[in-house]
Amino acid sequence: MIVLDTTALVYPVGTEHPAREPTRRLVDAIGAGRVHASTTAEVVQEFAHVYARRRSRPAAARHARRYAALLSPLLPITADDLEFSLSLFERHPQLGPFDALVAAVAITHRADALVSADSGFAAVPRLNHIAPGTAAFDRLVG
Repeated sequence: MIVLDTTALVYPVGTEHPAREPTRRLVDAIGAGRVHASTTAEVVQEFAHVYARRRSRPAAARHARRYAALLSPLLPITADDLEFSLSLFERHPQLGPFDALVAAVAITHRADALVSADSGFAAVPRLNHIAPGTAAFDRLVG
């Protein structure tokens, strides 16, 4: 199972960007059942927030609902995950608190990979960060 960060949700429905085509392939592979992926409700919520900055709230909500269904069951966040994320946040200055929480959940759930365009995840031990458009990403998506 792979965990998706917000960037993996934003790029497929965003404007032209080098990560747009690779992340669209990922979403298609998940929909076809070739890749098993999930995320947290918080990531879906952050997607809606980011998407609605430039587009309508109804469109953001529609895409967020689609992602929630595609990636269900969504991964829960526990108090232990929060504590672990704060430890990651303390040790890795390249991670904000939200990204530290996503990393903690991915590690706790023993994800095979965390897909994100955010390079800060690469510094986290025990986390297999894969960026869209890389050779590792292509192997993951197939």
